[in-house]
Amino acid sequence: MTSTYDVKRELRKCYSPRNTDWELVDVPELRFLAIDGHGDPNTAVAYRHAVEALYAVAYTVKFASKGDLGQDFVVGPLEGLWWADDMDDFLARLKDTWHWRLLINVPDWITGGAIEDAKHTALTKKNLPAIRDVRSETLREGLSAQVLHIGPYDDETPILTRLHRDYLPAKNLREAGLHHEVYLSDPRRTDPAKLRTILRQPVEARSG
Repeated sequence: MTSTYDVKRELRKCYSPRNTDWELVDVPELRFLAIDGHGDPNTAVAYRHAVEALYAVAYTVKFASKGDLGQDFVVGPLEGLWWADDMDDFLARLKDTWHWRLLINVPDWITGGAIEDAKHTALTKKNLPAIRDVRSETLREGLSAQVLHIGPYDDETPILTRLHRDYLPAKNLREAGLHHEVYLSDPRRTDPAKLRTILRQPVEARSG
């Protein structure tokens, strides 16, 4: 009997960390469902619709994989890549200027065709036009600085400031990709003080 794929179990260092200060990890190439957007995640209707669409496709893919292929997987946690045209706006939490790419990990055996089929199926069951915008994405982050943040999302600024102003310069590293967050807690059911979020930043050696 084939075991059920669970990214948090398969990649414990990347998805079940315990370190509350920055550490370096090597993140392997991973496949995702993805959808892009812009604006404050707390107020932008597009953000809520994007999350709903992503989960609708993820669960449709899961059930199709189990039924058609006999291969099951646990739907992974919601993840997000975040950036702003001016990075100072990101650190200052000026959320109206933020861009985001929401992600949910899927196993390697989930093909682009399976995702397109799942989108068509999900659209027949749910009136969510954003489902059409869901796509397959492969990330190759490699060497990354990572930390487990416990607490409200808006309390991330000090530890992110430490990353960019202290930790990376001390190790002669620089950013090599987008800021990445993995949401281990459901904000609808969790006290903000107990939210668990993985913060990840792909890095590379500074030249010269």
